[in-house]
Amino acid sequence: MMPQSGLGAAEASGARRSMGIEAAIVLAVLLGVLLALALTRIAADAVLVAALAFLMVVPVPGQAGWKLGVLSPQDAIGGFANLGLATVAALFVVVTGLKETGAIDWISARLLGKPRSLRSAMGRIAIPVAGMSGFLNNTPVVALMIPAVTDWCKRSRMSPSKLLIPLSYAAILGGTCSLIGTSTNLVVAGMALDEAGLDLRVFDITLIGVPCVIVGLGFLLLFGPKLLPARGSSSSVMAHPREYTHEKIVPVGSGLAGKTIEDAGLRSLPGCFLVEVEREGGVVAAVGPDTVLQANDRLVFAGVVEAIKELQALRGLTPATDQVFKLDSARYRRRLFEAVVSRTSPAAGRTIREGRFRNTYDAVVIAVAREGERLSGKLGDIELKPGDTLLLEADPGFVERHRNSRDFLLVSALEDSAPRRHARAPLAVALLVGMVGVAALGIHEMFAAALVAGIVMVLTRCCTVTEARRSIDWSILIVIGAALGIGRALEVSGAASSISGGILSIAGQNPLLVLIAIYAVTNMATEAITNVAAVALVFPIALGVSNDLGVSFMPFAIAIMVAGSASFATPLGYQTNLMVYGPGGYRFTD
Repeated sequence: MMPQSGLGAAEASGARRSMGIEAAIVLAVLLGVLLALALTRIAADAVLVAALAFLMVVPVPGQAGWKLGVLSPQDAIGGFANLGLATVAALFVVVTGLKETGAIDWISARLLGKPRSLRSAMGRIAIPVAGMSGFLNNTPVVALMIPAVTDWCKRSRMSPSKLLIPLSYAAILGGTCSLIGTSTNLVVAGMALDEAGLDLRVFDITLIGVPCVIVGLGFLLLFGPKLLPARGSSSSVMAHPREYTHEKIVPVGSGLAGKTIEDAGLRSLPGCFLVEVEREGGVVAAVGPDTVLQANDRLVFAGVVEAIKELQALRGLTPATDQVFKLDSARYRRRLFEAVVSRTSPAAGRTIREGRFRNTYDAVVIAVAREGERLSGKLGDIELKPGDTLLLEADPGFVERHRNSRDFLLVSALEDSAPRRHARAPLAVALLVGMVGVAALGIHEMFAAALVAGIVMVLTRCCTVTEARRSIDWSILIVIGAALGIGRALEVSGAASSISGGILSIAGQNPLLVLIAIYAVTNMATEAITNVAAVALVFPIALGVSNDLGVSFMPFAIAIMVAGSASFATPLGYQTNLMVYGPGGYRFTD
């Protein structure tokens, strides 16, 4: 495409005056979306889908009379066929495989460790994520880190909203350091080669990107702890009145043997307390953080149900009862259930061992709660009473078999309670490395690499088909697809180009002012219509202006790249912002 010479102030002004009713409608809808997201608590996916539907059916004047819709149905749903959205969907399955094998726990433990402050935690997340995003597409980096960060927040009693925005921002900043860090840079590079003959190299943007990372991360670490909201605090999840007694054993060969209680991560468990350690038939007196664990130690915990779930996923500990290994169903298919013992239950008045739970109910008792009372003695020796709440491990059909049983007053399943498949963690990590390597080396698109990795995760039982299906967060995908559709409406209505031309007309013939205007227009468009749509709109305008002024197009190309990525003001501008919006419990104004 030849540069549009003469696209100066006069034409830009004309474009601004020619803004039609369709553009005005789209801008009004966009303003309504922003206000609804900022001032109400209506779910983002509901707001965006409603706006998209309105743009398809609103009456507008056409050449042959009135017509319905600024957007055609094909344009409206085009965002849902976007390759980036499909990649995010495939990555949900990959992340599930990593989570169910315990690989996410390992990654978070190695990356986050035990920071002493919120600022230290931010640094442990932001610096490596920014580094990785310089060489990997930042979307999969964020997708992989969200569950690691949220799980770590649960264990550390820290609000995820304090760390997920820094996660997204660090990935965005890191993406500005190379040509392959983000799809925005690749889009601009491709257009620059095709339309301006400018061949951008991988590190041409680095001298601009690195200072951006330093300044951006510096601001995050200095002001983030005070400015970021504390929403959806994980400590509130632990506010549960029911306290269970639960036992674990340190098996021979465990990585925890030889470590102190504190080094093993058992010192400050949220919602859980290590009551005692039994060793060789005796009880270790005064269990403290410096107590060294040994093989075959029996650990007795007291804690709420969420904490017991976390203990179930902890690598290096096994259930104290060997009954869990005698159930007929494969362990990776099992779940945890809560059941309240009724007065007519044959288990009432008997110890757990005497009740023969495994034979009678095809389930194993792994913890007991009794009206806030801390139960002592071995789990199998606890005499059950009516009203006791049992935490059971059984196959998924347990609820259906015993929902109406007179033996239990209540039976309910616990979400996300499948035992971790630690033996398959190395395989899951290898699949992750392979996926990243295939995409980074340009062997295939990230979507294909993620899709194949997800399928192999299921085939190798790193996760089940049911877990893979449930892992897909449809609200995130709907938000991304609808946002792309609204961005398309800004394009086809002429609203985006009219606004861009109007702002550029203010800069006149000063190259520096024009460069600033190009950056500002791209950045504002990114916040409203997503990064790829924004750079695609502004690129031809910038190319025409640089030719009119007789200056190099290189600064304009770099400015568009950085401005297209630097989306920090709204969740709509960049898909990593959208990805952390829900898990962080954020509001639009955050």
